[in-house]
Amino acid sequence: MPTAKSPRGHRSWAVSRCRVKRSSGFKKPWQTISRIRCRVPSAANKVSRGKSEVRQPITRPETARHARIRSIAWAGVVVLTTPLVSLPAPAKDFTGDYAPFQANYGGTGLLETPNARMAPVGEFAFTYSNADPYSNFAFSFQPFSWLQGGFRYTSISERDFGAGSDRDYLDKGVDVKLKLLGESRLIPQVALGFRDFGGTGLFGSEFLVANKRWYDFDVSFGIAWGYLGARGDIKNPLTYIDDGFEGRDRDRSAGGGDFNFKSLFTGRSAFFGGIEYHTPFEPLTLQVEYEGNDYSREPLGLDIEQDLPVNFGARLRVNDNLALTGAFERGNTAMFGATLSLGLAKLYQPKSDPPPAPITAAPEQTTDDWQKTAQALGENAGIQVRRIKTRGDTVIIEGAQSRYRDLAQGELRANRILNSVSASNISSFQYRYANRGFYLRRDNLARDPMPDAAPFFTEPGSVFASDDYRYDVKVVDVSSNEIADQATLEKTVYEQNPDRFSWNIRPALVQNFGGPDGYLFQVLVQASAELRTDNNGWFSGTLGYSVFDNFDDFTYVADSDLPRVRTFVNRYTDETDLGVFNLQYTRTARLSDNWFGMGYAGLLEQMFGGVGGEVLYRPFNSRAAFGLDLNYVRQRSFDTQFDFRDYDAVTGHATAYVDTGFKDILVRASVGQYLAEDYGGTLDISREFDSGVRLGAYATYTDASYNDNFGEGGFDKGIYITIPLDTFFTRSTRNTLPLTWSPLTRDGGAFLNRRYSLYGLTNDRDVDDYWRGFEPPESRR
Repeated sequence: MPTAKSPRGHRSWAVSRCRVKRSSGFKKPWQTISRIRCRVPSAANKVSRGKSEVRQPITRPETARHARIRSIAWAGVVVLTTPLVSLPAPAKDFTGDYAPFQANYGGTGLLETPNARMAPVGEFAFTYSNADPYSNFAFSFQPFSWLQGGFRYTSISERDFGAGSDRDYLDKGVDVKLKLLGESRLIPQVALGFRDFGGTGLFGSEFLVANKRWYDFDVSFGIAWGYLGARGDIKNPLTYIDDGFEGRDRDRSAGGGDFNFKSLFTGRSAFFGGIEYHTPFEPLTLQVEYEGNDYSREPLGLDIEQDLPVNFGARLRVNDNLALTGAFERGNTAMFGATLSLGLAKLYQPKSDPPPAPITAAPEQTTDDWQKTAQALGENAGIQVRRIKTRGDTVIIEGAQSRYRDLAQGELRANRILNSVSASNISSFQYRYANRGFYLRRDNLARDPMPDAAPFFTEPGSVFASDDYRYDVKVVDVSSNEIADQATLEKTVYEQNPDRFSWNIRPALVQNFGGPDGYLFQVLVQASAELRTDNNGWFSGTLGYSVFDNFDDFTYVADSDLPRVRTFVNRYTDETDLGVFNLQYTRTARLSDNWFGMGYAGLLEQMFGGVGGEVLYRPFNSRAAFGLDLNYVRQRSFDTQFDFRDYDAVTGHATAYVDTGFKDILVRASVGQYLAEDYGGTLDISREFDSGVRLGAYATYTDASYNDNFGEGGFDKGIYITIPLDTFFTRSTRNTLPLTWSPLTRDGGAFLNRRYSLYGLTNDRDVDDYWRGFEPPESRR
């Protein structure tokens, strides 16, 4: 407990006389302290330091079992950290300036062994490695500084996928690593990891590992259970607590994809470790490691010979995104690997957008050529103007932002344009945004000071403002009723109906991988068009032409009794080269200040057509929203024309959206009935980085999962990335590139792929990201 404040204002802690006892179970770091035991010298059981005192809490007697657990835990920490703490502290900063590498199986590590290092926050990496008979294809991502995740495919060349198959066996796994302690001058970095945690368990392992840097050397040392500890050169320390930790069940192939908690930290265990040396030639790193696996218990009965448990390797960092690895492993096998990494959190492309309009003196009279002004606002500020109004000393712009992801960037540009056409009696500019017939918000920006000096500053193609200006910006809700009430007070000086018809052509890729058929894909050219009937209604459609695909290799494994709502994917791609992927009519309505509605009917996606509707409750600038959708659909014919098959279903969900306010994390939880009429829930957690990239993961459990009727995989899960395209292009755009990975295409837990969602259409009601648009990208990274 805090006892007093130090002269510098920091709290000092009575740790020399207290021992912290942590509770069991998986909890957040700040929730793990269950009580503090203090030994105090005074008879009154308190220590006085000025006006503060620490009182001894009343605790229950400690059992022998608790004592044994604590002793083993402390022994583990001592064993792991003592060799590393004893290293002399380096002359330079202990955190070092070296980026960690990806190991052969994905995730930061050396070669075959993991370490406690973490990749930079927001990094996404793809790793390929080959050491006969294993070839690994691993994807790793770092959503937080303390959490690393990944999924992996391991191809085994000496085993076939199944009877009659000519393809190599392909194993799938999910890996997770948690940072428990950060490195300090004396304390090593410590991490706890789980390999093949959500998979067949063929390579299932758990490990506790520590790392300490000493000059150009990075030393790792740890203990592993399962595959990584198959050598078994030490007794599993947890068997001193319970004999149940002695044996390990490795036969999980029947339920591959489930999380098997019973096998954690069971079976044989062994020490492992290694050293990385960062040579004076900066791109080159040398590695040596000692494995805890002796290859005597390989999966699928493989007979692999290990002549030496020590591996030697070298890594060459070609550039910031590419690293190559060569190694000699097991004393008899050559290994080659390559890693391609991308820092999603710091993606930024300098822009060559039109420069902001120059600052000019205010004219004597406000312009009457508002059409020219509206054109300039569209070309320079990205605002598609619907109306321009005036009221007293305010110019009002109604429309939609079509180019800049940051609304503030468009508004600061628009301010310059409006300043040059507005007389000096105009003191503010107001921007009202609408989307698909919904008024979403209005932003009020002061005219003075104009961005020709502090607090404004520019760089090529952009203009930004400091905090001094942002304090006076007002962002508020706006509704259709409010617009109608103010109509008598406002004068419309310009009005333009948006183009009723629009179209585009773009390439598309459909892919499926992870099954016995290997990587399946379809390359398409899609033509989309839209015809607006009014502000709230529109027809939309998409035609797809298949350029090339290999889905004729798809093989359906009938291990589930669920209706085939997604596993006919090969039929939909093979039956025709030209298909109607979408053709529907959509209509929206604002039901009240915070309620929004949408209805739709037609060919809703490639495999299903029907009718449905959605309502959404989303208060302005609220961190929470709630939606309901209900749909009646029928399965479309395989030629994706206008006929239907016999199967029909009712599907719908109740969905809660929660912006946690922590690290831009959005949680979406849905419960309801899916396309195969199985019912259950989906949890989707994602994080948006300052670059605008969103990284997320989802999992769906339904009654089919609990009844063992889901089939291979056990439940639906996957990860996805949404990348703003302007992170790659020199011209700003609001378009995004969504990428989704799921280990298998299954019928359970399948959503209807609705083209529009009310939560997406009303995103501009969220104001949190708005303020960052005033800042230059360098200050956000």
